Amino acid sequence: MTTSKAHTVRAGRRSVEIHRPEKVLFPDGDGGLTKADLADYYRRVAFAMLPHVRDRPLMLERHPDGITGPRFMQKDTPDHYPDWVRRVTVGKEGGTVTHTVCDDTATLVFLADQACLTLHRWLSRADRPERPDRLVFDLDPPGDDFRAVRDAALALKELLDTLHLPSALMTTGSKGLHVIVPLTGDTTFDESRSFARDVGEVLAARRPDRLTTAVRKQARGDRLYVDVQRNAYAQTAVAPWSVRPRRGAPVAAPLTWEALDEPGLTARRWSLTEVGDVLEQARSKPWAGLLAHGRTLGPARRRLSRVT
Repeated sequence: MTTSKAHTVRAGRRSVEIHRPEKVLFPDGDGGLTKADLADYYRRVAFAMLPHVRDRPLMLERHPDGITGPRFMQKDTPDHYPDWVRRVTVGKEGGTVTHTVCDDTATLVFLADQACLTLHRWLSRADRPERPDRLVFDLDPPGDDFRAVRDAALALKELLDTLHLPSALMTTGSKGLHVIVPLTGDTTFDESRSFARDVGEVLAARRPDRLTTAVRKQARGDRLYVDVQRNAYAQTAVAPWSVRPRRGAPVAAPLTWEALDEPGLTARRWSLTEVGDVLEQARSKPWAGLLAHGRTLGPARRRLSRVT
């Protein structure tokens, strides 16, 4: 798959050309992974990834010259994208923007050809962009202390369980973890972000020496940041199974809560350098049933008001 000529990949019902398949996206020290490797990965992981990006506006993180070159955060869909790549036009301040939507394997592979390493998804769907059906807590440590991240995640799960809210766990492929709560899609972003902020403040108040909701870095010190800022209109969160543009080509991977006890677990546990390992994790269906039934926030908010 690493010849100098364009390579054709069969993706579902379509054939997609990978141009310059030998183009190195991750240097030799990080696996020497090429655009062909990226396209092959996204083709193979599509069965697990598509349910989490389908019907959602995307922001695309592109690295045409690899992770050592310039980065482009792409919202508007270029005119040269094929007609079969779905678009959705949504409102923004002062106008509109036409986002790419990834509904099938062919689109995933095409985006790999565009050197799109990471897909960042909206927390709402294309047909109801102002109504989120996901709530995300980003547990962001100041350094690489994953034990602090694990402890914060378990404390957050305990609080969410008290509120009768299901939660799913994902490594970010960076430093921390995402905790995702499914919603019915009946709340506004203002309502969901306000609720997430209140949950974060209750959590931080229980462990003020370890956790903070302070937005300004200078105010956090060495405390882990419970970030809820992604819960706003037009904000995005990294999509499950996305490759991250970091050394070692880590992958944002869903996992079970029980997996937090595994020795050696970090936010970069799964990597494109070990595709078989990633696919094995995907086939284990770590989120099976967790996100199928969204919750309304009214009952949870009433329970939160009684929590101290």
